[in-house]
Amino acid sequence: MDVNPKAEINVEETLERIFSRFHKVARQLRNRHDNRNTLDIEDEYDVQDLLHSLLQLYFDDIRAEEWTPSYAGKCARVDFLLKNEKTVIEVKKTRKGLNDKNLGDELIIDTERYKSHPDCERLVCFIYDPEGRIVNPNGVMSDLNISHKGFTKVYIYPNI
Repeated sequence: MDVNPKAEINVEETLERIFSRFHKVARQLRNRHDNRNTLDIEDEYDVQDLLHSLLQLYFDDIRAEEWTPSYAGKCARVDFLLKNEKTVIEVKKTRKGLNDKNLGDELIIDTERYKSHPDCERLVCFIYDPEGRIVNPNGVMSDLNISHKGFTKVYIYPNI
């Protein structure tokens, strides 16, 4: 089957599909033939590595760790910039000490920071929560998605 490289894809639907199946892929990688080495998802960098691989299936120009303009006297790096789609992806993995409030605060700061990036028309936040640490994932997603009027879209998976 030939795939048209110029075919339009729905960025939001594609990202949601990747995020919603991320945990299945991570689990599958642990079950290697003959107990071969694999990628264990232990921290945020592991999430970024696997996500970067999955993004390659759909997007041509993925820029990892692109610098942002200074915000409040500090520069930061975006996790991924989908250059052609003008979309920044911020990745987080839950851990001890990163509760609903801390996560919300971090994402509010990220949103303000990325609004000034010249190639960012949309911020998509993927929070990987394999242990179900976020008490109210639907509330966190709803609050952040509504408060930023379409600029920010937050996904928390798996949504246990």
